[in-house]
Amino acid sequence: MRRHAVAYGLLSAGALLTVFPFVWMVVTAFKPDSEAGAMTLDLWPSAWQWENVTRTFQVAPFALYFYNTFAVAITVTLSVVATSLLAGYAFANLRFAAKNVLFLLVLATMMIPFEVALIPNFLIIRGLGWYNTYAALIIPWCANAFSIFLVRQAFLGLPKDYFDAARIDGCGHLRFLLRVAVPLVKPTLVTVALFAFLGSYNALMWPIIVTSDKDMRVVQYGLTVFWGEGGVRVNLLMCASAIVILPTVAIYFAAQRYFLESSLSAGIKG
Repeated sequence: MRRHAVAYGLLSAGALLTVFPFVWMVVTAFKPDSEAGAMTLDLWPSAWQWENVTRTFQVAPFALYFYNTFAVAITVTLSVVATSLLAGYAFANLRFAAKNVLFLLVLATMMIPFEVALIPNFLIIRGLGWYNTYAALIIPWCANAFSIFLVRQAFLGLPKDYFDAARIDGCGHLRFLLRVAVPLVKPTLVTVALFAFLGSYNALMWPIIVTSDKDMRVVQYGLTVFWGEGGVRVNLLMCASAIVILPTVAIYFAAQRYFLESSLSAGIKG
């Protein structure tokens, strides 16, 4: 019993440490300017300023930023799922020349830091005439090696009997992929979609580099408008941060079951 009490105590302490910054962020979002600017760890404001939400949307056009962000993030997510599904299936179940070498080259791209490819990618975007367009925000991120690796491993974990039985019944690769394989690797696909969406939704550096038009900005850029030479408007910044984080929290809880299934089955072979 004592051991369980110590374990629950440590878990509770860890949970409080994890949750406190988020609680402080939400409460600070509704503090008056003077109290928020003091940057204390006091939780409760002397008076709740509910109009801070309206002020936040007046400072920056977050409705437009959310539209751009969701348009980009959803398109990137669907593209990553499609490319990972096709490439992962090919690397797992098809036979073609230099398959292993090509797969190693795909994995090798994971070792290249984003900053190394930043300038070449920007020059390519400028050369194609995509600067200040959705294409610049979407196309460079329509595929990634990590997602291909995850899907390939999921397909390798499926019993080969499924594929053999489908071939005997006259089922082609595409039909087998869509009718049989996809439902079996659904948790992995949801995990890939979750990572792709969060990566696109939270992107800041790349959107700032390839866009200069205010109509093409995304929500992460909107968080940068609350500080300047006059200082930081902490309460409005915290309010904007709370608003921006809500969609990601909602999506994570909606996909949590599939994410956990994928994590638990990662080390299990069928």
